[in-house]
Amino acid sequence: MTDPHLHKIGQIMEDNDTVVALYSEYINHHPRFLEPQMVEELANECHVSTHEAFCTLLAAACGLDTADNRAHRELEKRYLIPGIRRLEPADYLNDAYAKTVIFPNVKHGKWELCTHSYAPYEPFVRTHPVLTPELREIPQIGYFDTEFPFPAILENGIEWMTITPNEVETMREPIANAHGKVLTLGLGLGYFAFHASQKKEVTSVTVVEKSKDVIEIFNTYLLPQFPNKDKIKIICTDAFDFMQKELPRAGFDYVFSDLWHDASDGLEMYRKLKRFEPLSPNTVFDYWIEPSLLSLLRTVVWRHLNDPDSPLQLRGIAPERILSNEFLKTLR
Repeated sequence: MTDPHLHKIGQIMEDNDTVVALYSEYINHHPRFLEPQMVEELANECHVSTHEAFCTLLAAACGLDTADNRAHRELEKRYLIPGIRRLEPADYLNDAYAKTVIFPNVKHGKWELCTHSYAPYEPFVRTHPVLTPELREIPQIGYFDTEFPFPAILENGIEWMTITPNEVETMREPIANAHGKVLTLGLGLGYFAFHASQKKEVTSVTVVEKSKDVIEIFNTYLLPQFPNKDKIKIICTDAFDFMQKELPRAGFDYVFSDLWHDASDGLEMYRKLKRFEPLSPNTVFDYWIEPSLLSLLRTVVWRHLNDPDSPLQLRGIAPERILSNEFLKTLR
């Protein structure tokens, strides 16, 4: 790569990947390594807040040597410090869904409804990464300083669906955008359907879900608790088949897609669903964790921009423009 401008972007993209890898290793394999006593002792010894102590310890636990390594200090300054936030439990426990829907501790075949929790100082992805003008992607990490419970459904003992702060935060915009005749692809625990049905601007919520087991659990234990359950209709079918056959004639005002567990398994489905948008030009479309999906797509496009065998042609368009969320959303 000889272009200095592209070289700078390449360094930023490498930094993005480095930070995601560090966080992923810690959160996936050692999420409860930092205990309250460790944080409190450092805060007292150094006369800093527990938040500052936690950020310092998390940087070290992720493998950053911020004392002697200048590059690591830059990563901490650019990514960790602005992206880590201590959260207040009340901000999530006072959510209307959390206050209304009670999860029984029951087993239903291979499924189990139960309560899981985050330990004090256990970090997790709070919401979408923040994309800066220079294309840095700042992961948004949250933690509580007390134990935080959340509802979960297990499949054969493995966590399958949850209502965590990440779910709450990443659903805020879609819920705000929902209006008129709403279609949502994917039922989950009904968090989006609950909030959409609460809105006066929403006349109906059609949910497409292909798992009969998920629908049965929802109808048995959760839907009866929804104040506006009469607005909600569930259709058991494949989402892609439904979009192909029904979208052009159904007249939905708003469509929200939530078919994936995370960005890693969602990019292909996201791009496939985007191709249905022209079938209903007057409909507003939203996609769960779209910024994270676009982050993966940005990496794919960047690789093509630098592929010596088949590079993408910039055609006078600045690379920042091609790699922006706005441009990436137009790709099919």
